Amino acid sequence: MSESQPAEIKLRRNTPQRKIILEELCAVKTHPTAAELYDMVRQRMPRVSLGTVYRNLEVLHEDGMIRKLEFSGVETRFDGDTSDHYHVRCSGCGHIQDVYDLGPGGTPAQPTELAGFRIEGHRLEYFGICPDCQTQAAQ
Repeated sequence: MSESQPAEIKLRRNTPQRKIILEELCAVKTHPTAAELYDMVRQRMPRVSLGTVYRNLEVLHEDGMIRKLEFSGVETRFDGDTSDHYHVRCSGCGHIQDVYDLGPGGTPAQPTELAGFRIEGHRLEYFGICPDCQTQAAQ
């Protein structure tokens, strides 16, 4: 087994609820909260519970199928896009947007080793004021 492979692979049954939760999350770019996703899923599965959505989001996150966005001081949000990218959050309205290309002078590549640690991931939080909030503030 190579060093990049996880020591244990968990094989979980893909339940109908989990499938729909993943489909709904991957269909949007809004980075919904669990409660917002619950409202979306209920359109397709009216009898699903909020607890089921929370539990399945945790499973999907643990299995690496979604990202859990835990920004400082705000409710956890979820992202169905697991490709390498960052996020920027508006300090005014809370809108979150994907950032794919930082361009020259952007954040350096992830180090393979840092202070003796084998790096498994990183989280970088950008925040600022979105164009809509800037426009509202100027008026």
